[in-house]
Amino acid sequence: MDYQIRQDNLPYKNETDLIINAAIEVHKNLGCGFLEIVYKDALCIEFDSRGYFYEREKYYPVYYKDNLLPHSFYADFIVFDSVILEIKGKSGIANEDLAQTINYLKCSECKVGLVLNFGKTTLEIRRVIL
Repeated sequence: MDYQIRQDNLPYKNETDLIINAAIEVHKNLGCGFLEIVYKDALCIEFDSRGYFYEREKYYPVYYKDNLLPHSFYADFIVFDSVILEIKGKSGIANEDLAQTINYLKCSECKVGLVLNFGKTTLEIRRVIL
């Protein structure tokens, strides 16, 4: 049997739609070809102008068998206290990017992640759900 997720039943659909709309505005104005940091800076301006709550470069510790590892990770953004946002600026979103986002979701205890790639002429969007 083939199962499909109904688009209107996606977790945090309203929040992710708002984030995606802000990213589309950034991509529309900047286009592709900049480094990721440029898109992150522009997203901060766009989120601020829309009144969205976000944290940039949010720190998350990583544990292995209840042991805190010396290395941690920093999520590009946490938006609305619920969505991990990873920004890319390359030729395409790779499976490794999705796997990385899954690991970030596990560490952060968030349930939804977005990977947005500004490296193409059209904004590339992948939703990751745990």
